[in-house]
Amino acid sequence: MISSFHCVGMCGPLALSLPVHHLLKLQKILAIFLYNIGRVFSYSLIGVLFGLVGRGIYLAGFQQWFSIILGIAMLLISFQYFFAGNALHPKWLNGLHNGIQQLMMRVLQSKNMTGYLLLGMANGLLPCGMVYLAIAGALSTTELVNSVLFMSFFGFGTMPAMFILGFLGIKFNLLTRQNLRKMIPYVAVLMAVILILRGLNLGIPFISPVLANRPPAAVVCH
Repeated sequence: MISSFHCVGMCGPLALSLPVHHLLKLQKILAIFLYNIGRVFSYSLIGVLFGLVGRGIYLAGFQQWFSIILGIAMLLISFQYFFAGNALHPKWLNGLHNGIQQLMMRVLQSKNMTGYLLLGMANGLLPCGMVYLAIAGALSTTELVNSVLFMSFFGFGTMPAMFILGFLGIKFNLLTRQNLRKMIPYVAVLMAVILILRGLNLGIPFISPVLANRPPAAVVCH
């Protein structure tokens, strides 16, 4: 739900541009709901992809060190943002960003409810600093289902604010949106610290549980 502030700042203009103003009240609710469910669906698919990667790292016995290295990398990226003002997403993703935006513009012209679902799915694939943080959390899991749940709840956590924004048409000026976006590096630092603590195996419940280096060997019965 903390991510909602960032989503309002980044995706707020898109939510406000949804062509729902001509719809009846129930149709408008359904359209905005489908748009947000589309976002959650894309996040869940991302959870599947990076969950498989995280599972492979766990099976290889590198989960503990990977968590520490990932946390340190996130700290470095955050400090770069603090001192150099660089964005938290690589420039090579700009091509993907532009392609998805063009696709979304075509979907916006659709006049059926399926278009809102597809629009949300496309929105979920847009490069975003907060999504990268969620992916880092998904990578740190040892089970595929946990990775999918992590990304799904990331999406569901943003739904209330995004739904209210789209339904009520609340508008934020540029300064407000910029201030909301500034929270990303602070959340990134918090996530980085948690990942480092997680990898240190300090035995702290939920924060730094003891992680097995790899799954136990299978028991063979004769």
